[in-house]
Amino acid sequence: MHSVRQSTLHGQGVFALKDIPAGTKIIEYGGKRITTEQADALFPVNPDDPFHTFFFATSNGLIIDGGQQGNDARWINHSCTPNCETQENEEGTRVFIYAIKDIKKGEELFYDYSLILDGRITKKRKAEYRCLCGTPNCRGTMLALKKSN
Repeated sequence: MHSVRQSTLHGQGVFALKDIPAGTKIIEYGGKRITTEQADALFPVNPDDPFHTFFFATSNGLIIDGGQQGNDARWINHSCTPNCETQENEEGTRVFIYAIKDIKKGEELFYDYSLILDGRITKKRKAEYRCLCGTPNCRGTMLALKKSN
């Protein structure tokens, strides 16, 4: 259903090998399950790019480390205007990527990372997690930002 190859947006990307209808479960986010303490001890994985990881935090407090025992899902890039979304199972132990709109053969798959960090979101923090999607709705960062009233 998909292939991994060079992305024009960032590094590797995941691309549809056939048309994928909205609502389709595409892939599970695979990786070793670790604690937040274990993730903190591993971070940063690459000192030259310290804000890039394959960590996926789940609602039950575990981290799925796609860098260890991961699969192709770790290469799905962020976009502020995604064509996919993530959904957890009821236990919060598994994460799946679903198409939220029809995706044409050859299109790159994206979901909104909406990363959550502890503490205040400063301009520096936004820049550390800079978004490269370039869509009209781009918020300039992969971080989840609070909605302004």
